[in-house]
Amino acid sequence: MLDYWFWIILIIYFIDVNYFFRLIFTFVWSKCMQKKTKLTNETTIYGICTTQDLDAVMSHMNNARYLREIDFARFHYFVQTEAFSLMRKMGATAVLGGSSTRYRRPIPFLMMYKITTKLIYWDEKSLYFEHKFINLRNNFIHTIILTKQTTIGMKIPLTEFLKKLEPEICLPEITQDLKLWLESMKYSSQKLKKKD
Repeated sequence: MLDYWFWIILIIYFIDVNYFFRLIFTFVWSKCMQKKTKLTNETTIYGICTTQDLDAVMSHMNNARYLREIDFARFHYFVQTEAFSLMRKMGATAVLGGSSTRYRRPIPFLMMYKITTKLIYWDEKSLYFEHKFINLRNNFIHTIILTKQTTIGMKIPLTEFLKKLEPEICLPEITQDLKLWLESMKYSSQKLKKKD
């Protein structure tokens, strides 16, 4: 009997069952309990800083957890806008191609927060999002993360794909912070190509 529980605990630890349960919950909640939303609308998910999120000094959220949390936020966005379904039909997917994080104030243990996700720009291959971690108690923005979601297997231009979901969609004007970040990524790519 002890061997049985040992293997169960080992599997739960190594497979990270919590991640997959939360992903399934996010999918079901987005698909069945919420209405479809426009691509340019802000979407929101909620969270709380638990013991699993804490850093080594056990006082606030570990930096790595922010990226994990926005995984759920992006997945929620893709399901709620129905981009996920259309991508699957087309045999395409989107992967994280880069992120830029601005930590303004730590998220302490047991703080309840919301993550807002907004599509702020796109180019031929990638979607660019702005994610904000907002304290539910006082609306303070603790963290802002810009992310680049690069499409893989997309056989049509990204603008055409977005127009299939929302025919009237227009490309937003690029924000200054996104513009500067894109320039830094371009510089970084050129620098790495010179070394290869």
